[in-house]
Amino acid sequence: MTDWRALGIRPADILIPKPEYLNSNWPVVALDQYTSQPEIWREAERRINGHPSTLRLVVPEAFLEETQERSRQVYQAMEDYLNRDLFTALKNSFVLVERQTQSGKRVGLVVTIDLEEYDYAPDSSSLIRATEQTVLERIPPRLLVREQSALEVSHVMVLLDDEEDSVLGPLYARRGDLKQVYGIDLLMQGGRVSGWQVDGAEEHEQLAGALARLKAKLKAGELLYAVGDGNHSLAAAKASWEKQKPGLNEAERAGHIARYALVELVNLHSPALLFEPIHRIAFGADSSQLLEVLAPLGPETNSAAPDITLVAAEGDLPLKLTRVNSLVTDAVQQLLDKAKLPLDYVHGIGALRDIAKSQGGTGILMPDFPKNLLFPTVQQAGRLPRKTFSMGEANEKRFYLEARRIK
Repeated sequence: MTDWRALGIRPADILIPKPEYLNSNWPVVALDQYTSQPEIWREAERRINGHPSTLRLVVPEAFLEETQERSRQVYQAMEDYLNRDLFTALKNSFVLVERQTQSGKRVGLVVTIDLEEYDYAPDSSSLIRATEQTVLERIPPRLLVREQSALEVSHVMVLLDDEEDSVLGPLYARRGDLKQVYGIDLLMQGGRVSGWQVDGAEEHEQLAGALARLKAKLKAGELLYAVGDGNHSLAAAKASWEKQKPGLNEAERAGHIARYALVELVNLHSPALLFEPIHRIAFGADSSQLLEVLAPLGPETNSAAPDITLVAAEGDLPLKLTRVNSLVTDAVQQLLDKAKLPLDYVHGIGALRDIAKSQGGTGILMPDFPKNLLFPTVQQAGRLPRKTFSMGEANEKRFYLEARRIK
Protein backbone atom coordinates (compact mmCIF):
# COMPACT_ATOMS: atom_id res chain seq x y z
CA MET A 1 0.00 0.00 0.00
CA THR A 2 1.40 3.38 -1.01
CA ASP A 3 2.64 5.59 1.84
CA TRP A 4 1.48 9.15 1.09
CA ARG A 5 2.46 10.71 4.42
CA ALA A 6 5.56 12.58 3.22
CA LEU A 7 4.00 13.82 -0.01
CA GLY A 8 1.22 16.08 1.27
CA ILE A 9 -1.57 14.39 -0.70
CA ARG A 10 -3.56 11.19 -0.64
CA PRO A 11 -6.47 9.52 -2.46
CA ALA A 12 -9.99 9.75 -1.09
CA ASP A 13 -13.50 8.39 -1.45
CA ILE A 14 -14.53 10.87 -4.15
CA LEU A 15 -18.20 11.32 -4.98
CA ILE A 16 -19.53 11.90 -8.47
CA PRO A 17 -23.20 11.89 -9.49
CA LYS A 18 -24.71 8.68 -10.81
CA PRO A 19 -24.95 8.55 -14.63
CA GLU A 20 -28.52 9.86 -14.81
CA TYR A 21 -27.44 13.06 -13.06
CA LEU A 22 -23.92 13.42 -14.49
CA ASN A 23 -24.56 15.85 -17.33
CA SER A 24 -24.05 19.51 -18.27
CA ASN A 25 -26.47 20.64 -15.56
CA TRP A 26 -24.17 19.36 -12.80
CA PRO A 27 -20.91 21.42 -13.00
CA VAL A 28 -20.78 25.20 -12.58
CA VAL A 29 -17.80 27.52 -12.44
CA ALA A 30 -16.09 28.77 -9.25
CA LEU A 31 -18.35 30.95 -7.11
CA ASP A 32 -15.96 33.93 -7.20
CA GLN A 33 -16.34 34.43 -10.95
CA TYR A 34 -18.64 36.93 -12.71
CA THR A 35 -19.20 38.86 -9.47
CA SER A 36 -20.37 41.97 -11.37
CA GLN A 37 -22.25 39.97 -13.98
CA PRO A 38 -25.09 38.25 -12.12
CA GLU A 39 -26.91 37.82 -15.43
CA ILE A 40 -24.46 35.02 -16.32
CA TRP A 41 -25.42 33.17 -13.15
CA ARG A 42 -29.12 33.85 -13.76
CA GLU A 43 -28.81 32.32 -17.22
CA ALA A 44 -27.13 29.25 -15.71
CA GLU A 45 -29.99 28.94 -13.22
CA ARG A 46 -32.48 29.18 -16.08
CA ARG A 47 -30.67 26.49 -18.08
CA ILE A 48 -30.35 24.12 -15.11
CA ASN A 49 -34.04 24.61 -14.30
CA GLY A 50 -34.19 22.68 -11.03
CA HIS A 51 -32.03 19.70 -12.08
CA PRO A 52 -29.40 18.44 -9.62
CA SER A 53 -26.43 20.78 -9.89
CA THR A 54 -23.43 22.04 -7.97
CA LEU A 55 -25.09 25.44 -8.38
CA ARG A 56 -27.30 24.29 -5.47
CA LEU A 57 -24.19 23.56 -3.38
CA VAL A 58 -22.51 26.99 -3.52
CA VAL A 59 -23.42 30.65 -3.10
CA PRO A 60 -22.05 32.71 -6.02
CA GLU A 61 -20.46 35.93 -4.83
CA ALA A 62 -22.61 37.79 -7.38
CA PHE A 63 -25.48 37.25 -4.90
CA LEU A 64 -23.85 38.36 -1.66
CA GLU A 65 -27.02 40.20 -0.62
CA GLU A 66 -28.84 36.84 -0.73
CA THR A 67 -26.16 34.90 1.18
CA GLN A 68 -28.24 33.99 4.24
CA GLU A 69 -31.16 32.52 2.31
CA ARG A 70 -29.00 30.87 -0.33
CA SER A 71 -26.75 29.33 2.34
CA ARG A 72 -29.76 27.75 4.00
CA GLN A 73 -30.76 26.30 0.62
CA VAL A 74 -27.22 24.97 0.11
CA TYR A 75 -27.26 22.97 3.35
CA GLN A 76 -30.69 21.60 2.48
CA ALA A 77 -29.56 20.61 -1.02
CA MET A 78 -26.55 18.74 0.35
CA GLU A 79 -28.72 16.70 2.68
CA ASP A 80 -31.28 16.15 -0.08
CA TYR A 81 -28.70 14.86 -2.55
CA LEU A 82 -27.25 12.48 0.06
CA ASN A 83 -30.70 11.25 1.13
CA ARG A 84 -31.60 10.61 -2.51
CA ASP A 85 -28.47 8.48 -2.93
CA LEU A 86 -27.50 10.64 -5.87
CA PHE A 87 -23.76 9.85 -5.79
CA THR A 88 -21.40 7.07 -6.75
CA ALA A 89 -18.31 6.75 -4.54
CA LEU A 90 -14.93 6.28 -6.22
CA LYS A 91 -13.17 4.50 -3.36
CA ASN A 92 -9.56 5.32 -2.48
CA SER A 93 -9.15 7.16 -5.77
CA PHE A 94 -7.83 10.16 -7.59
CA VAL A 95 -9.51 11.55 -10.69
CA LEU A 96 -7.42 12.44 -13.73
CA VAL A 97 -8.97 15.48 -15.42
CA GLU A 98 -8.70 16.80 -18.96
CA ARG A 99 -10.18 20.28 -19.40
CA GLN A 100 -10.66 21.63 -22.92
CA THR A 101 -10.91 25.44 -23.17
CA GLN A 102 -10.01 28.09 -25.71
CA SER A 103 -6.43 27.87 -24.41
CA GLY A 104 -6.06 24.14 -25.13
CA LYS A 105 -6.19 20.94 -23.08
CA ARG A 106 -5.25 21.33 -19.42
CA VAL A 107 -4.51 18.19 -17.41
CA GLY A 108 -5.13 17.94 -13.67
CA LEU A 109 -5.52 15.42 -10.88
CA VAL A 110 -8.19 15.64 -8.19
CA VAL A 111 -6.63 14.73 -4.83
CA THR A 112 -6.99 15.57 -1.18
CA ILE A 113 -4.18 17.58 0.37
CA ASP A 114 -3.00 17.19 3.95
CA LEU A 115 -3.81 20.43 5.78
CA GLU A 116 -1.00 19.68 8.22
CA GLU A 117 1.34 20.40 5.30
CA TYR A 118 -0.41 23.66 4.31
CA ASP A 119 0.22 27.11 5.76
CA TYR A 120 -0.83 30.51 4.41
CA ALA A 121 1.48 32.59 6.65
CA PRO A 122 3.91 34.67 4.55
CA ASP A 123 6.94 33.29 6.41
CA SER A 124 5.84 29.68 5.98
CA SER A 125 8.26 26.88 5.16
CA SER A 126 5.51 24.32 4.62
CA LEU A 127 5.22 21.94 1.68
CA ILE A 128 1.98 23.61 0.49
CA ARG A 129 1.75 27.42 0.49
CA ALA A 130 -0.60 30.20 -0.46
CA THR A 131 0.46 32.38 -3.37
CA GLU A 132 -1.43 35.51 -2.43
CA GLN A 133 -2.15 37.57 0.65
CA THR A 134 -4.76 35.85 2.81
CA VAL A 135 -7.29 38.33 4.16
CA LEU A 136 -8.01 37.01 7.64
CA GLU A 137 -11.43 38.70 7.80
CA ARG A 138 -12.57 36.50 4.90
CA ILE A 139 -11.95 33.25 6.76
CA PRO A 140 -14.72 33.25 9.44
CA PRO A 141 -17.70 33.35 7.03
CA ARG A 142 -16.15 30.59 4.93
CA LEU A 143 -15.39 28.59 8.08
CA LEU A 144 -19.04 28.88 9.14
CA VAL A 145 -20.16 27.50 5.77
CA ARG A 146 -17.73 24.59 5.97
CA GLU A 147 -18.78 23.72 9.51
CA GLN A 148 -22.42 23.51 8.45
CA SER A 149 -21.83 21.61 5.20
CA ALA A 150 -22.18 17.86 4.79
CA LEU A 151 -20.31 17.95 1.47
CA GLU A 152 -17.23 19.60 0.09
CA VAL A 153 -17.09 20.72 -3.53
CA SER A 154 -13.94 22.50 -4.56
CA HIS A 155 -12.66 25.08 -7.02
CA VAL A 156 -9.17 25.02 -5.45
CA MET A 157 -6.33 24.55 -7.94
CA VAL A 158 -2.86 23.70 -6.62
CA LEU A 159 0.21 24.03 -8.83
CA LEU A 160 3.28 21.84 -9.28
CA ASP A 161 6.50 23.28 -10.69
CA ASP A 162 7.17 20.25 -12.87
CA GLU A 163 8.93 21.39 -16.03
CA GLU A 164 9.42 17.83 -17.30
CA ASP A 165 5.76 16.91 -16.66
CA SER A 166 6.96 13.88 -14.72
CA VAL A 167 3.95 13.62 -12.39
CA LEU A 168 0.80 14.10 -14.47
CA GLY A 169 2.22 13.40 -17.93
CA PRO A 170 2.69 9.62 -17.53
CA LEU A 171 -0.79 9.23 -16.04
CA TYR A 172 -2.35 11.18 -18.89
CA ALA A 173 -0.46 9.12 -21.46
CA ARG A 174 -2.05 5.98 -19.97
CA ARG A 175 -5.57 7.37 -19.67
CA GLY A 176 -6.78 4.79 -22.20
CA ASP A 177 -6.10 2.11 -19.59
CA LEU A 178 -8.16 3.90 -16.95
CA LYS A 179 -11.91 3.85 -16.38
CA GLN A 180 -13.50 7.01 -17.77
CA VAL A 181 -16.06 8.29 -15.27
CA TYR A 182 -17.30 11.40 -17.05
CA GLY A 183 -17.15 13.44 -20.24
CA ILE A 184 -19.27 16.59 -20.08
CA ASP A 185 -19.83 19.74 -22.09
CA LEU A 186 -19.85 22.66 -19.66
CA LEU A 187 -22.30 25.53 -19.31
CA MET A 188 -21.15 29.16 -19.02
CA GLN A 189 -18.86 28.78 -22.08
CA GLY A 190 -16.65 26.47 -20.03
CA GLY A 191 -15.65 24.09 -22.81
CA ARG A 192 -15.52 20.40 -21.97
CA VAL A 193 -14.21 18.27 -19.11
CA SER A 194 -13.37 14.57 -19.00
CA GLY A 195 -12.31 12.44 -16.05
CA TRP A 196 -10.76 9.02 -15.38
CA GLN A 197 -10.63 7.12 -12.09
CA VAL A 198 -7.12 6.45 -10.79
CA ASP A 199 -7.44 3.66 -8.21
CA GLY A 200 -4.90 1.02 -9.24
CA ALA A 201 -1.93 0.17 -7.03
CA GLU A 202 0.45 0.50 -10.00
CA GLU A 203 -0.78 4.01 -10.86
CA HIS A 204 -0.62 5.04 -7.21
CA GLU A 205 2.96 3.83 -6.89
CA GLN A 206 3.93 5.58 -10.12
CA LEU A 207 2.39 8.84 -8.94
CA ALA A 208 3.95 8.65 -5.47
CA GLY A 209 7.36 7.88 -6.95
CA ALA A 210 7.20 10.84 -9.34
CA LEU A 211 6.18 13.20 -6.53
CA ALA A 212 8.93 11.86 -4.28
CA ARG A 213 11.52 12.48 -6.99
CA LEU A 214 10.21 16.01 -7.56
CA LYS A 215 10.33 16.68 -3.82
CA ALA A 216 13.88 15.31 -3.60
CA LYS A 217 15.04 18.06 -5.99
CA LEU A 218 13.92 20.79 -3.56
CA LYS A 219 16.34 22.62 -1.34
CA ALA A 220 15.58 22.80 2.38
CA GLY A 221 12.54 25.00 3.03
CA GLU A 222 11.32 25.12 -0.57
CA LEU A 223 7.68 24.52 -1.46
CA LEU A 224 6.37 21.59 -3.50
CA TYR A 225 2.83 22.90 -4.06
CA ALA A 226 1.55 26.46 -4.61
CA VAL A 227 -2.15 27.29 -4.24
CA GLY A 228 -3.15 29.00 -7.46
CA ASP A 229 -6.91 29.40 -6.99
CA GLY A 230 -9.08 29.14 -3.89
CA ASN A 231 -6.62 30.41 -1.27
CA HIS A 232 -9.37 31.55 1.10
CA SER A 233 -11.42 28.37 0.75
CA LEU A 234 -8.36 26.36 1.68
CA ALA A 235 -7.61 28.70 4.59
CA ALA A 236 -11.14 28.05 5.90
CA ALA A 237 -10.59 24.29 5.64
CA LYS A 238 -7.35 24.72 7.60
CA ALA A 239 -9.18 26.74 10.28
CA SER A 240 -11.82 24.03 10.57
CA TRP A 241 -9.16 21.36 11.04
CA GLU A 242 -7.30 23.41 13.66
CA LYS A 243 -10.53 23.73 15.66
CA GLN A 244 -11.18 19.99 15.61
CA LYS A 245 -7.62 18.74 16.08
CA PRO A 246 -7.20 19.40 19.86
CA GLY A 247 -10.04 17.02 20.71
CA LEU A 248 -8.45 14.08 18.88
CA ASN A 249 -5.76 11.63 19.87
CA GLU A 250 -2.80 10.93 17.59
CA ALA A 251 -4.40 7.93 15.90
CA GLU A 252 -7.63 9.83 15.25
CA ARG A 253 -5.75 12.78 13.79
CA ALA A 254 -3.88 10.65 11.26
CA GLY A 255 -6.89 9.84 9.10
CA HIS A 256 -9.53 12.32 10.22
CA ILE A 257 -11.76 13.53 7.41
CA ALA A 258 -11.32 17.20 8.39
CA ARG A 259 -7.53 16.97 8.03
CA TYR A 260 -7.84 16.83 4.25
CA ALA A 261 -9.28 19.08 1.56
CA LEU A 262 -10.30 18.38 -2.02
CA VAL A 263 -8.24 20.16 -4.72
CA GLU A 264 -7.07 19.74 -8.30
CA LEU A 265 -3.32 19.50 -8.97
CA VAL A 266 -2.16 21.16 -12.20
CA ASN A 267 1.31 21.51 -13.67
CA LEU A 268 2.41 25.16 -13.79
CA HIS A 269 4.09 24.43 -17.13
CA SER A 270 0.94 23.22 -18.91
CA PRO A 271 0.75 25.14 -22.23
CA ALA A 272 -3.01 25.51 -21.65
CA LEU A 273 -2.51 27.18 -18.26
CA LEU A 274 -2.23 30.88 -19.04
CA PHE A 275 -1.66 33.54 -16.42
CA GLU A 276 -3.89 36.54 -17.04
CA PRO A 277 -3.88 39.79 -15.06
CA ILE A 278 -6.87 40.48 -12.83
CA HIS A 279 -8.15 43.93 -13.59
CA ARG A 280 -9.83 46.40 -11.22
CA ILE A 281 -12.88 48.58 -11.60
CA ALA A 282 -13.52 51.53 -9.31
CA PHE A 283 -17.25 52.21 -9.31
CA GLY A 284 -18.36 55.82 -9.25
CA ALA A 285 -14.89 57.19 -10.02
CA ASP A 286 -13.63 58.91 -13.16
CA SER A 287 -10.10 59.01 -14.56
CA SER A 288 -9.21 62.27 -12.85
CA GLN A 289 -10.12 60.86 -9.44
CA LEU A 290 -8.00 57.79 -10.03
CA LEU A 291 -5.09 59.94 -11.16
CA GLU A 292 -5.27 61.71 -7.80
CA VAL A 293 -5.28 58.37 -5.98
CA LEU A 294 -2.29 57.15 -8.00
CA ALA A 295 -0.34 60.42 -7.74
CA PRO A 296 2.28 59.01 -5.30
CA LEU A 297 3.36 56.58 -8.03
CA GLY A 298 4.13 59.38 -10.50
CA PRO A 299 1.71 58.44 -13.30
CA GLU A 300 2.64 59.79 -16.73
CA THR A 301 0.83 59.24 -20.02
CA ASN A 302 2.74 56.69 -22.06
CA SER A 303 1.12 54.70 -24.85
CA ALA A 304 4.36 52.96 -25.87
CA ALA A 305 5.10 51.10 -22.61
CA PRO A 306 2.31 51.61 -20.08
CA ASP A 307 2.28 49.88 -16.71
CA ILE A 308 -1.49 50.23 -16.38
CA THR A 309 -4.32 51.70 -18.46
CA LEU A 310 -7.38 53.50 -17.14
CA VAL A 311 -10.56 52.57 -19.00
CA ALA A 312 -13.41 55.08 -18.75
CA ALA A 313 -16.22 56.63 -20.75
CA GLU A 314 -13.92 59.42 -21.85
CA GLY A 315 -11.49 56.89 -23.37
CA ASP A 316 -8.40 54.91 -22.44
CA LEU A 317 -5.52 56.52 -20.58
CA PRO A 318 -2.24 54.49 -20.70
CA LEU A 319 0.05 55.31 -17.78
CA LYS A 320 3.67 54.73 -16.90
CA LEU A 321 4.21 54.70 -13.12
CA THR A 322 7.55 56.39 -12.59
CA ARG A 323 7.87 55.91 -8.82
CA VAL A 324 7.30 52.18 -8.19
CA ASN A 325 9.75 50.15 -6.12
CA SER A 326 7.74 46.92 -5.93
CA LEU A 327 5.32 44.94 -8.06
CA VAL A 328 3.02 47.33 -9.90
CA THR A 329 -0.03 45.39 -8.73
CA ASP A 330 1.03 45.71 -5.10
CA ALA A 331 1.76 49.43 -5.35
CA VAL A 332 -1.55 50.20 -7.08
CA GLN A 333 -3.61 48.01 -4.74
CA GLN A 334 -2.20 49.67 -1.64
CA LEU A 335 -3.32 53.09 -2.88
CA LEU A 336 -6.75 51.81 -3.91
CA ASP A 337 -7.22 50.26 -0.46
CA LYS A 338 -6.13 53.49 1.21
CA ALA A 339 -8.63 55.49 -0.88
CA LYS A 340 -11.42 53.07 0.13
CA LEU A 341 -12.92 53.12 -3.37
CA PRO A 342 -15.69 50.59 -4.11
CA LEU A 343 -13.83 47.98 -6.17
CA ASP A 344 -14.43 44.79 -8.03
CA TYR A 345 -11.94 42.41 -9.61
CA VAL A 346 -12.58 41.44 -13.22
CA HIS A 347 -11.18 38.72 -15.48
CA GLY A 348 -10.80 39.74 -19.11
CA ILE A 349 -10.46 43.06 -20.91
CA GLY A 350 -13.79 42.67 -22.70
CA ALA A 351 -15.65 42.04 -19.45
CA LEU A 352 -13.97 45.07 -17.85
CA ARG A 353 -15.04 47.34 -20.68
CA ASP A 354 -18.59 45.99 -20.60
CA ILE A 355 -18.93 46.56 -16.86
CA ALA A 356 -17.41 50.05 -17.01
CA LYS A 357 -19.84 50.96 -19.78
CA SER A 358 -22.96 49.44 -18.24
CA GLN A 359 -22.37 50.19 -14.55
CA GLY A 360 -20.19 53.29 -14.61
CA GLY A 361 -16.82 53.86 -13.05
CA THR A 362 -13.27 53.47 -14.30
CA GLY A 363 -11.47 50.25 -15.05
CA ILE A 364 -7.77 49.65 -14.47
CA LEU A 365 -6.02 47.28 -16.86
CA MET A 366 -3.29 45.61 -14.82
CA PRO A 367 0.04 44.21 -16.07
CA ASP A 368 0.88 40.58 -16.79
CA PHE A 369 2.63 38.42 -14.20
CA PRO A 370 4.91 35.80 -15.86
CA LYS A 371 4.03 32.38 -14.49
CA ASN A 372 7.65 31.23 -14.36
CA LEU A 373 8.16 33.79 -11.57
CA LEU A 374 5.45 32.33 -9.34
CA PHE A 375 7.42 29.76 -7.33
CA PRO A 376 10.57 31.93 -6.96
CA THR A 377 8.50 34.94 -5.87
CA VAL A 378 6.49 32.98 -3.30
CA GLN A 379 9.71 31.39 -2.06
CA GLN A 380 11.48 34.74 -1.65
CA ALA A 381 8.67 37.15 -0.77
CA GLY A 382 6.30 34.75 0.98
CA ARG A 383 3.32 35.67 -1.17
CA LEU A 384 2.01 37.91 -3.93
CA PRO A 385 -0.44 40.78 -3.44
CA ARG A 386 -4.02 39.56 -3.63
CA LYS A 387 -5.58 39.34 -7.08
CA THR A 388 -2.23 39.58 -8.89
CA PHE A 389 -3.03 37.02 -11.57
CA SER A 390 -5.76 34.74 -12.80
CA MET A 391 -5.16 31.27 -14.18
CA GLY A 392 -6.96 31.83 -17.45
CA GLU A 393 -10.15 33.71 -18.21
CA ALA A 394 -13.23 33.37 -16.00
CA ASN A 395 -14.73 30.57 -18.12
CA GLU A 396 -11.48 28.56 -17.79
CA LYS A 397 -11.62 28.40 -14.00
CA ARG A 398 -12.23 25.11 -12.27
CA PHE A 399 -15.84 23.93 -12.38
CA TYR A 400 -17.29 22.17 -9.35
CA LEU A 401 -17.80 18.51 -10.18
CA GLU A 402 -16.34 16.02 -7.69
CA ALA A 403 -17.57 16.06 -4.08
CA ARG A 404 -16.50 14.58 -0.77
CA ARG A 405 -18.22 14.00 2.55
CA ILE A 406 -16.81 16.20 5.32
CA LYS A 407 -19.15 15.03 8.06
